[in-house]
Amino acid sequence: MAYDYDLIVIGGGAAGLTASGLGAILGARTLMIERDRLGGDCTWYGCVPSKTLLKTAQVAHHIRCAGRYGLTGQPPEIDFARVMTRLRAIRQEIYEDADAPERYERLGVEVRRGAARFVDAHTVEIAGEGGPDRASGRYVVIAAGAGAFVPPIPGLDEVPYLTNETLFELDTLPRHLVVVGGGPIGTEMAQAFRRLGSEVTVIDLLPRLLSNDDEELAGLLCEVLEQEGVRFLLGAEVQQVRHRDRAFLVTVAQQGSRREIRADALLVATGRRPNLDGLGLDAAGIAYTKTGITVDDRCRTNLPHVYAAGDVTGRYQFTHMSEHMAKVAVTNALLKFPMKLDARHVPRVTYTDPELAHVGATEARLKDQGTRYEVFRFPYRRIDRAITDRETTGWIKVFAKKRGKILGVSILGARAGELIGEFALAMRNGISLRRIADTIHPYPTYGLGVRRAADQWYVRRQMPGLLRLVQRFFGYRGTVHAFEPGEIV
Repeated sequence: MAYDYDLIVIGGGAAGLTASGLGAILGARTLMIERDRLGGDCTWYGCVPSKTLLKTAQVAHHIRCAGRYGLTGQPPEIDFARVMTRLRAIRQEIYEDADAPERYERLGVEVRRGAARFVDAHTVEIAGEGGPDRASGRYVVIAAGAGAFVPPIPGLDEVPYLTNETLFELDTLPRHLVVVGGGPIGTEMAQAFRRLGSEVTVIDLLPRLLSNDDEELAGLLCEVLEQEGVRFLLGAEVQQVRHRDRAFLVTVAQQGSRREIRADALLVATGRRPNLDGLGLDAAGIAYTKTGITVDDRCRTNLPHVYAAGDVTGRYQFTHMSEHMAKVAVTNALLKFPMKLDARHVPRVTYTDPELAHVGATEARLKDQGTRYEVFRFPYRRIDRAITDRETTGWIKVFAKKRGKILGVSILGARAGELIGEFALAMRNGISLRRIADTIHPYPTYGLGVRRAADQWYVRRQMPGLLRLVQRFFGYRGTVHAFEPGEIV
């Protein structure tokens, strides 16, 4: 059967852009369909604007705390409307440089704007400005992304709340921002708005912040944010929301008591759900659940010619994993090369200050599985670069086998998002702590902290009895040091 296209990609976010670009490079006639703007959540509502705002907030914090560097600290003068104008300019700059249709059209991708809906297993209907049209594809990659999940809180649907999709359109700094959700988005934005001058209250059902991360390090981060003035109500439930006289009245229950919080802005940051509505998955016979399109470890659906990648699968909520999944999907579809998802070495980062990063198994998971492991720790307060920068809050924690095989890593501290990449590379390629410790790292860098953490494996492997035999054989006269359990060198 002849199809209009070799590859149809539904969605123009991180996964869709990667799939379309790779498809065209591999010589496939490729159609990319996007209902809104290319770039998706990351460019417009996620990574780019949030990190831009976090940087501005960090600069404001440095001005306020300049005394740490021998300068005179003072309250920063914040023009919030100007801050947001800069944010939108940077967002547009990245879009034009990396995501604009012309960039993909030069590669040979045909870009269509409209909503795509399956009418059968190989054919989609495109509802665009010029009316509906149809296109058939030999292979299809669904990369429709995800949107903000809004829980069924009484009264919430009657008030003008914010999500990450509307937050960055603000032009007035909230006096008091209430954030519902203590995950990465809620935590990052809580710190950003607090540093810019808002009073901030974070409410979460769970008893601790960032529940998927290392409990100890997440707790330390919570302490840092509390010291900066962020208020946390954990183990608390939002029972009702009302809007009166331009103010939000949020009723919260915590430990058997109720209180009402008054704020002038409400951010709902309670996760994301896949964009499944309107895709016509049933018409094509594509299997899915409410959590996303069902795929195997080659990103293939139950139909051998249809693949799905990114947030629409519900498996991961990271831009880097969307790109990885798209690469896996297109490689399997077009080249028939049996490439599989690398689900064991997925790094994740919360870009607060300090950053919180992780890769591999968490300590909680290792304990639940009954896995034998050792913990190798190194504090930021002993990394010389961190001392010179006055960024000494944090730890590097490595969970590894006795022989040095790395099982997982958690880092809280400056540049944690950069450091975790070295551990991800090591884990994927079977590089042990011993080999990291034997690798020359430049001084003074934060990266040297990775080597110093790995050095602790050598410290743990010291055998005083054997060293005494070496002394006796060579006639050495020094003292053999017996390291205490948990001693850091």
